[in-house]
Amino acid sequence: MISAGKDESAQSFGLDLTPLIDIIFIVLVFLLLTANTQLLSLPVDVPTETDSSLSALSQDRHIGINVLQSEPHWALDGQSYSDFNAFEAAFTQAFKANPKAKVVIAADKTAPVQPLMTVLAAMQRQNITNTQILMEP
Repeated sequence: MISAGKDESAQSFGLDLTPLIDIIFIVLVFLLLTANTQLLSLPVDVPTETDSSLSALSQDRHIGINVLQSEPHWALDGQSYSDFNAFEAAFTQAFKANPKAKVVIAADKTAPVQPLMTVLAAMQRQNITNTQILMEP
């Protein structure tokens, strides 16, 4: 019989690397796109031990900030403010009147996180680094 095409005795054992190169390029592009994400963070010191006790508030003068669940979200020593600008003005006035006072933040457990982060950002703008956050045990 006469065959005019393939020679079955000489098989090609070479590997086709095209799919492997495609996968490598896809992974490389994925890593390049996700490697430059900027992480924004706010340093918070939390207790490291599970059995560490919470300390009670001292009798020193302090400024109390309340983060409430419903609108308006901000209160200063129990007095709520309609918007954040009024709250921030009252807070800076109270802090300038007594700069040695400790700042205590008491947030409601069901309050949204955004008002608390807004308060912390305002405190960072005022360069206040010594802050206590009240927590339930």
